[in-house]
Amino acid sequence: MALHEHRLLRHAVKFRPLQVLRTEEISPCMRRVIVGGEALAGFDSPSPDDHVKLFFPNAEGQFVVPTMTPEGPRYPEGQVPSPARDYTPRWWDLEAGELALDFVMHGHGVASSWAANAQPGDAIAVGGPRGSHMTAQDFDTYVLIGDETALPAIGRWLETLPATAQADVYIEIPESADRQALPEDDRIRVSWLERNGFDAVSSTLLEDVLTDFETPDGDTFYWIAAESRRARMMRKYIEGHLGVPKAWIRSTGYWKAHADEHEGD
Repeated sequence: MALHEHRLLRHAVKFRPLQVLRTEEISPCMRRVIVGGEALAGFDSPSPDDHVKLFFPNAEGQFVVPTMTPEGPRYPEGQVPSPARDYTPRWWDLEAGELALDFVMHGHGVASSWAANAQPGDAIAVGGPRGSHMTAQDFDTYVLIGDETALPAIGRWLETLPATAQADVYIEIPESADRQALPEDDRIRVSWLERNGFDAVSSTLLEDVLTDFETPDGDTFYWIAAESRRARMMRKYIEGHLGVPKAWIRSTGYWKAHADEHEGD
């Protein structure tokens, strides 16, 4: 029987001042902002669901980022900290000095508002990743379940899928126009679930998939990323109703209902 040993890698945290290089419209709900600069040197993100901390200008238009201390990050006293959000690096190219970040365009939160107005030369600070959860590479099948905020991580998952593994992917999106080009072949099966007017909080499209789900043969790892409550309930269902060992499931709430910003991609 395979060992299925997960690993946690810790990284020395750096806070990198970077600038917007260009932007790309990926779909009606997603905009890509490519940032770069000399400070990107040495950047690495070995896990598909890594996150970096993005720091945006504070109310005074200044960047006030923490420094790392033995007790953790510490902000300068007497200054207003920059608002920060967690995002998955979509891809990076150290030779070109570029880092791609995908933003779901929703509401008027700090991150999505910044991304909507981002222009070449605009400043941003990037911290981390602080650690990487390295999922075991010896499962037979990887089941990936997520909404549109999970797309950057899902894209990375599929691009780095072990050569001997299969993947079943279920992605909930606002509408068909929000589909993206993802790796897909005999081993990778992608299902797009379109809300078509329903909101991401009350939708049950992903949950309905699990209700009728047929467990694949062999050992299967389940990865879930969506609204916090929904992700938590799906994990409970997979563990309780499908009988999957807890260590074979990784579930993350990428955002919370009624918060002013999606915390994630």
